[in-house]
Amino acid sequence: MYGGVIIMIEFEIDNKKVEVAEGGMIIEAADAAGIYIPRFCYHKKLTIAANCRMCLVEVEKSKKPLPACATPAMAGMKVFTQSSMAVEAQKSVMEFLLINHPLDCPICDQGGECELQDLSLGYGNDISRYYEGKRSVFDENLGPLISTEMTRCIQCTRCVRFGSEVAGMRELGATQRGENLEITTYVNHTMQSELSGNIIDLCPVGALTSKPYRFSARAWELKQHLSVSPHDCVGSNLFVHTRGYEYNDYRMVMRVVPRENETINETWLSDRDRFSYEAVRSTDRLLTPKIKRESEWVDVDWTTALNFVAEKWRNIIEAQDVSQIAALASPNSTVEEFFLLQKLLRGLGSNNLDHRIRQLDFSQQENYPSHPELGVTLPALEKMETFLIIGSDVRREQPLACHRIRKAALKGAQVTFVNPIDYDLNFEPTHKMIVPSHSIPRTLAGIAKYLLRRKSDLDPFLADIEPSKEEMNIAKKLRKNKGIILLGIHAITHPQATLIRVLAQQIAGECIFDLGCLSEGANAAGGWLSGMLPHRGPAGTVVENPGFNASEMFSQRLKSYLLLNIEPELDCANSMRAMESLTNADFVVAMSPFMTEAQEQYAHVLLPIAPFFETAGTLINAANCWQFSDSVTRPMGDAKPAWKVLRVLGNLFELEGFDYVKPSQITKELESMIESIPRNTTSLTLTANQTAQSGAGLIRFSEWPMYQIDNLVRRATSLQEWSQIENQVAIRINSKVAREHDFQSGEIISVIQDESLLDLPVIIDDRIAGDYVVVPVGISETAGFGENMGQIKLLRGRSK
Repeated sequence: MYGGVIIMIEFEIDNKKVEVAEGGMIIEAADAAGIYIPRFCYHKKLTIAANCRMCLVEVEKSKKPLPACATPAMAGMKVFTQSSMAVEAQKSVMEFLLINHPLDCPICDQGGECELQDLSLGYGNDISRYYEGKRSVFDENLGPLISTEMTRCIQCTRCVRFGSEVAGMRELGATQRGENLEITTYVNHTMQSELSGNIIDLCPVGALTSKPYRFSARAWELKQHLSVSPHDCVGSNLFVHTRGYEYNDYRMVMRVVPRENETINETWLSDRDRFSYEAVRSTDRLLTPKIKRESEWVDVDWTTALNFVAEKWRNIIEAQDVSQIAALASPNSTVEEFFLLQKLLRGLGSNNLDHRIRQLDFSQQENYPSHPELGVTLPALEKMETFLIIGSDVRREQPLACHRIRKAALKGAQVTFVNPIDYDLNFEPTHKMIVPSHSIPRTLAGIAKYLLRRKSDLDPFLADIEPSKEEMNIAKKLRKNKGIILLGIHAITHPQATLIRVLAQQIAGECIFDLGCLSEGANAAGGWLSGMLPHRGPAGTVVENPGFNASEMFSQRLKSYLLLNIEPELDCANSMRAMESLTNADFVVAMSPFMTEAQEQYAHVLLPIAPFFETAGTLINAANCWQFSDSVTRPMGDAKPAWKVLRVLGNLFELEGFDYVKPSQITKELESMIESIPRNTTSLTLTANQTAQSGAGLIRFSEWPMYQIDNLVRRATSLQEWSQIENQVAIRINSKVAREHDFQSGEIISVIQDESLLDLPVIIDDRIAGDYVVVPVGISETAGFGENMGQIKLLRGRSK
């Protein structure tokens, strides 16, 4: 490449003229031209190892065959992939590979989709000339996600290179030499990368396979379905593999594998996306509608259940007011579910709608952009020269967005984090400012003050701000290059989220940066655009009489709630207040794929809805990509897709516009209301009451562990086994707080917040800034325990 221009060179492969960029390898040109060359170690997303030699080809004027993956193409070169020299070389390599390979094909889980098995048919002999004993290798225990049969390993090193080059954690490596060479973890431990499952796809033999899927099906029994990940704002593309039976039309989800899409997830998949399908078969599945009668749960049919809901709501509207009815939805819900739920409640006359169940600050919500978005495409992240990432454990929150940022960092991009915890990353950032959560606005104010070159609405706020040396250094780096500011989940759910956004907006404006959000859930953008908000209708239309937001719905103690796919004791920002409000409500409808003990206490009707894989719907990712995912099987038991349940409720109330037959009709109606998705502009301003807070006493800081973020991953057995191995359920404090209270690591202490009390062991973790106590949420041990950012007290021993 010269001056940004790519120089192409022309040469021949099998007498066919092909082109490749200067410096490109023969195998790249062959793949682009559709000419097949066998290979094992080569992968287009990994560096070249050239250690399997299966891709040997004949090159004119060369006295010996050359590896196509490691031989640069030259202008005028003539390459032959089917010549006698090339084929003989490839067959010889295959013979060497099979010398020590075990004859496991009849029992190998990779049978039917094994690259070695496939190529051995074309390049192997039917009789082996090797009569010595084959070597054997001890298996590695890589944890509950990946099963190993290392005797089958052919040392292609794809898994090793993936760890160091993509995952950013070299957990596997080669030890010893020659016949004794082994791929191992060096020291026995489970794999810790959130992308570890990709080595299952990379392995060309049966050495690394999926432990949850192992021995459950053969490749030829499976049917493949297109789908999308329902867990984060990237929206990774999936293939869902199902198996059905002649006597049963229900197709069981057997496994999930990545579907290549260079603009979204490339060829990779996070472990969360790969293994969450296990929840579909959870023993917690709610399979029939239920009504609570005299404190006892009774199974009923759908007609009875939905008529009961309609009757109760009519009574509440008549006796109280429709404003006493509210609805909350998971940010992972589909566009169709959001749209119909808001249409139902607004048809009744209530604007009490929200999907921002973990948000604490709703100030200036009417001035926010039409929807949260990244502001750029996902591939564009790799080309950014500067990042300022605020309040984000990006590696665990958005694993594949982090992969893009890591690639930019490896190319030399400046990456700066402002976080309340020094999170573990899979790359080395340029700079990290680890400050107490309440100090994040003050830190951003210091950066903004140094950058400010003209009068601004922020001048009164910044008047008393004196930038620190560290803040000035960050500001200087931001000025130099093109870049982006990313607001993470902690910044979005922060008690001063609007102030953080105002300051980030100011910094972006001074540096001519893009400003984007790594939003929570799989469809936060869809929630905003569908009108699942108290102050905005579909397509961002203004609502004249805004309803209560997610926080106000619980503080106002309303008479009736409808919960769509959420478990408030685990999912909400203030789970204690949520539980109190729901328990004291007159009528609670829970639409959920699962039944929990908490639901049995506060709900009056349980409506079984289909989980993601059993329903069709649209998700909008952070890059504004609308992705439709069809159901891969019919719902289990008597469960129904949520959009169909909401459609029937609309018909029971005789509301107009509830005559949909398929979800695409709902999406089409919404799209007709949105002429174009607006750019991420905002008119947020600083108000008189917005000041940087100061921390007083001990403050609780809550974060959802990677495998506790929603009701699917919480019920994925293998992911929970991994969590139990890697993460102890405990509260975390830094050594300063531990000294002040004379606590020792592992000691059981009592945490008190408002009227809630919790006994957990303590872990001393000096990655935490300030007087903060990190309490995990989304788990049963802390369910219903206070507001995520409230003041707390710590006491020694188990309080009574």
